[in-house]
This record gives sequence, structure tokens and C-alpha cells, in this order.
Amino acid sequence: MTSGNLFEQIPERFSEEVTELLASGKGDLRIERIISRGHRSPSDFWYDQDTSEWVLILKGEGELIFEDSNEPVTLKPGDWIEIPAHRRHRVASTSEQEDTVWLAVHWK
Repeated sequence: MTSGNLFEQIPERFSEEVTELLASGKGDLRIERIISRGHRSPSDFWYDQDTSEWVLILKGEGELIFEDSNEPVTLKPGDWIEIPAHRRHRVASTSEQEDTVWLAVHWK
């Protein structure tokens, strides 16, 4: 058995977004904690994942852009979104003044 707290053990300083595997299961099932602080994807980069992803913002704020849409999606604490596999997207922005804590579940 393992346990933890999603708001603890956050590094004081980090240059890259922090992704931690919290749990995994059969096949491609995995649950991750992602911590951002002013991070964004490069403007020429798109995530194109083989797995579907369900993302929840626990703290902070994040904005996603999808390749097939002109409208950005802003997520605040409590907001979640399901992203189907191969729907190309990127992180446009995250809070710069506070940590953004994401909970992500990936599956096939």
C-alpha cells in the first residue's frame, strides 16, 4: 500500500514541469501528478498521445490549445477535461505566481 498528499513535496525551484507517476495498472493505465509554474509547451510542439487523458486542475490555472480549434480551454481548480487519444494539443500557459497542480489519468 502507498499513500501521499498531492500538495506536499513540491520542489521550491524547478526549470522543467514536474511529472510524477502516482499509480499504474493493466495496460497503459497510469495516474500522474504534474506540477507547473509558468510552464508552457513550445509554440511549434503538439502532444499527440497514443492514450486518452483525463486531466483535473487541483490548484492554479492552465490553458490548453487544441490544433483543431481556435478557442483555448482555460482550466481552474475543480475543472477537468477528457482528451481523446491523438487529439493534438499543447499547454498555452500555466499560473506564474503559484503552482499549478494537475492530476492526469491516461488509458487506452
